[in-house]
Amino acid sequence: MASPTPAQGIQYGLLGLPLAFVALPLYVLLPNHYARAFGVPLATLGALLLAARLLDAFTDPLIGRWCDRLFARSLHAVLGWGAAAAVVLAAGFGLLFFPPTREPLPLLLWAGLMLVLTYAAYSLLSVAHQSWGAMLGGDEAQRGRIVAWREGMGLIGVLLACIAALALGMAATVALLCAALALGWLGWSRAPRPHAATQARAAGLWRPLAEPGFQRLLAVYLLNGIASAIPATLVLFFVQDRLQTPAALEPVFLAIYFACAALSMALWLRIVRRSGLARSWLMGMLLAVAAFVWATRLGEGDSTAFMVVCAMSGVALGSDLALPGAMLAGVIARAGDSGSAEGAYFGWWNFATKLNLALAAGLSLPLLDQFGYAPGARDAAALQALSYAYCLLPCALKLAAAGTLYLLIIRPENQRTISCNDAI
Repeated sequence: MASPTPAQGIQYGLLGLPLAFVALPLYVLLPNHYARAFGVPLATLGALLLAARLLDAFTDPLIGRWCDRLFARSLHAVLGWGAAAAVVLAAGFGLLFFPPTREPLPLLLWAGLMLVLTYAAYSLLSVAHQSWGAMLGGDEAQRGRIVAWREGMGLIGVLLACIAALALGMAATVALLCAALALGWLGWSRAPRPHAATQARAAGLWRPLAEPGFQRLLAVYLLNGIASAIPATLVLFFVQDRLQTPAALEPVFLAIYFACAALSMALWLRIVRRSGLARSWLMGMLLAVAAFVWATRLGEGDSTAFMVVCAMSGVALGSDLALPGAMLAGVIARAGDSGSAEGAYFGWWNFATKLNLALAAGLSLPLLDQFGYAPGARDAAALQALSYAYCLLPCALKLAAAGTLYLLIIRPENQRTISCNDAI
């Protein structure tokens, strides 16, 4: 298709708003909420989140395969199941934050069940929406624009969720989510249509894992995703206990972070036109490392300095959101799988995303518990452990991801370019 107009970009990308809207409370606010409001120990909470997210992650490839079959049937089938998933997502989200009991064991069982339902509905909508965008095709710049519309609208959703959850309360957040899902689905139903899907392959579920380009990209994505998920899990603990800032500043920090990510989208697309997707993503990783290394020096009352950290890391987040998905669309096209296996690819892609989040919560929270940190701690050693977990561990993983990106993707591209020039 031709490059999408702004109106077409909004129609397609609008569903990204409620999907990101629900993601912030689930992945950032939920651990803090259950620890402080219900007194769930960090180790228990980490185990629950790890189990629920791992189960969710392992179902994503199957959901992706199912989405391929839906696309092969008709776009109406995709939209119909998407509407059903939106209803389940809204209901599960509300029941998760408003449980019918506070008794420890029933509460944990209820939370586990609601997490499974909510994650499943979220996965179906996400995979179908991502596959739709990948099927629209185009060169690197156009793929980047399509993903940027989706992720840019998602960042607006994150900002709305930040304001609603921290300033208006969870009841208002649930109401806004319901409205945003309805509008998002309506926009999606009027978005540009991809080319008709071909009959889904019998081996579609495992096909992506046999593709070398996908293997290389997935390795980078896993390392980088864990690096990003750890600070997302720990940010409120860091703000409340390490920085000890007023509660009123919490939505400000998150707003700066996500606003800078949204505003940086146009910058990253300009950089892509000059440097390509892979090199631009590498720049974003190095910027994130610079921001979090500096954050290790922050302590009580350093609110202004942390706003700068939020701004820098937010700009880096823009590259994480806009570029890897566009690179994946290119991998699918080069593998000859366009129109037949997008769901399978994005199913495994979302598997990696969920695995990152599961490992971040399941490892970082119990680890902090072992080092003596608990919400509200003021012990110097416990707060130092929190700083290391929030700042230095993500930096080490980001550098590993950057090195993997260079060795597996950028250097081979350079060598192919040199070979082509020599042949000419």
